[in-house]
Amino acid sequence: MTSAPQICSRYDCIIRSASVRFQTQRLAVPLQLSSGIITEVTEAVGDVDIEMANGARRGKGSGSIYLSDLWAWPGSDFPHEERDSVLRRICELCSTKLPELTVEESLHPTEIGLRLHDWICHSLKIPEDPPLLARSMCGSPFDAAVHDAVGNALEVSVFALYTDNIPLPSADFFFPEQGAATAISHVIQKPRRELPAWWIINKSDDLKSTLKEAFSRGGYYCFKLKITGADEAADARQTARVFQAARAAGITRPRLTVDSNEANADAESVRNYLELLQHEDGGAFKALEYLEQPTSRDILDAAFDWRQTAARKPVLLDEGLTDLSVMEIAKSQGWSGFALKTCKGHSMLLVAAAWAKENGLLISLQDLTNPGISLIHGALTGAHLPTINGAELNSPQFTPDANRYFLPRLSMLFTPAGGFHRLPETMPVGLGSRL
Repeated sequence: MTSAPQICSRYDCIIRSASVRFQTQRLAVPLQLSSGIITEVTEAVGDVDIEMANGARRGKGSGSIYLSDLWAWPGSDFPHEERDSVLRRICELCSTKLPELTVEESLHPTEIGLRLHDWICHSLKIPEDPPLLARSMCGSPFDAAVHDAVGNALEVSVFALYTDNIPLPSADFFFPEQGAATAISHVIQKPRRELPAWWIINKSDDLKSTLKEAFSRGGYYCFKLKITGADEAADARQTARVFQAARAAGITRPRLTVDSNEANADAESVRNYLELLQHEDGGAFKALEYLEQPTSRDILDAAFDWRQTAARKPVLLDEGLTDLSVMEIAKSQGWSGFALKTCKGHSMLLVAAAWAKENGLLISLQDLTNPGISLIHGALTGAHLPTINGAELNSPQFTPDANRYFLPRLSMLFTPAGGFHRLPETMPVGLGSRL
């Protein structure tokens, strides 16, 4: 990515200070991934103080994320405690690096986020050398905090920072005809106030009690299933059972997605799963809307042609989208679109969403059990982008205690009712940290 000087815009800022704080959150219900079971996780909260380029206004902003090493750094020889320590250290290094990015020039918050991502993923030397996904996760609270601070300083939503045709050198390459800022402005939509609430179903859950709880607790009718990826027949039967149990619980039209967390061997196994599911229960097959990253996140070494599979059901790239350079590769392999996550950075998310729209690809917004201000961030992002699932917001299911600060005043958002999260009538400035 280039660091060439750019034309100063009214959205450019200088980072005056940045800091990070950590707190441990325990999951009310364990979350089971193919790489292990998560029972507690570190929340990293980044805080920044910025000054607008013209010096007229200052602003403070915050962002947070869970440092989920089992998701972002699986299969490591390092124990969980050591990985967690490394991720905390990267966050601390990010807080030191961030002000250095604007020493010589003021920058748009999205340009700052992209340069921070590039530094973490490609320049930062760490002896343990965590993968790109883990690195980008550590930068995401600061990317969000900078956007939040600029929005707070200007008293506008962060989704209103693209009205000028301003250069974003780190992303303009991907949009040679119009530039990244214009492309981002084209993907941002008038915000919706209601977002479908999604409930995660683990492979070991008792379906009858789980679905009864989800429906009675918040009217949930959308379900994301964790499947094995190793046994297509068992996965098809499990998907059908979830659909049938949902119908038995009084849910007329269940919506389903599945996620094997990269455990499928290849595209053929995914097609086989879909064929078996259709044979097992045509209603369940119809209710299945898309699959998240069924195979390895390394889509170069584990490259498959997804066109035949995607003709039956959309297959979305998630963990494999770690850099913007991957987007064209994913399109050439026939992926249906991107399962975006705020934990990879707000800046990269917006650029990827804009590129997907320009290239006729789908986008969804998945979660990393984002709590508190990061749940608000996810909700606002899902509200402003044309995601096919709204937004997955599952901290009310897994870490409800982490949301206590925002209750009861934001209960309509943090406590789904009738199957929906509901945003305030007046959309907040920044990324909502001041709500």
